[in-house]
Amino acid sequence: MSSIHQPPSPPILYSFDSPNELSEKLAAFIVKAQKEAVDKKGRFTVAISGGSLPKQLNKLIDNPAVKWEKWQVFFADERCVPLDHEDSNYNLCRKELFSKVPIPKQNIHPIDVSLLDDLEELADAYEKALISEFAQKDSARFPVFDLILLGIGPDGHTCSLFPEHPLLTEEDRWVAYIEDSPKPPPKRTTLTFPVLNHALRVVFVAAGEGKADVLSTIIDNPEAGLPASRVRPSHPGQVYWYVDNAASAKVKYQRSEFKL
Repeated sequence: MSSIHQPPSPPILYSFDSPNELSEKLAAFIVKAQKEAVDKKGRFTVAISGGSLPKQLNKLIDNPAVKWEKWQVFFADERCVPLDHEDSNYNLCRKELFSKVPIPKQNIHPIDVSLLDDLEELADAYEKALISEFAQKDSARFPVFDLILLGIGPDGHTCSLFPEHPLLTEEDRWVAYIEDSPKPPPKRTTLTFPVLNHALRVVFVAAGEGKADVLSTIIDNPEAGLPASRVRPSHPGQVYWYVDNAASAKVKYQRSEFKL
């Protein structure tokens, strides 16, 4: 049976006692995904977001199983600011993770800040960077990331895909730009749903009671249409939720026993 006709798999929800346990299990999952990707094709393609997520990747630091030279890291979304700006996701990831691990600089793919004055050009250039990485390798119409790591906002946004924004219906572009983000800074680039939904693995990470209400809506009431609910990778892709018990306190959806 063709995979095209198989519906997306239901989400897998893992809930842990503490943020520390969450980070440990998340690191183990990432290492396993890395091994599968490297064994298969010699590289590991990852997209990463900002917010609290980079800090939750701290168990990858000093982890001998991580083969940083095999990673190719892109940004699931980025704020259109200089790379050393406090709002830059690249800068946040550099401070929390990249500066503490031996990842080759050329394996990290930030936006081209020479194009900050022309967001269409900036998004096109980032799409071209993705095309050069994925074309002829792991893409048909859209790239197939080995792993996309995402957070969620209190309004249910993920990447820079905000509720009721026109970008939610984008079907063609790999990378889009936004000039009217409801959360500052207003100018951003973001991967689109077609890219998120072609990934092999998408992992949402959320911790703390501040995420409890929105997590319940995203997981238990996907028909509400919040952006994070719309991330449902096509077969054989899978979406995972790595959360702590404080964040999942109001979620009715069945938790899975953690296993790799």
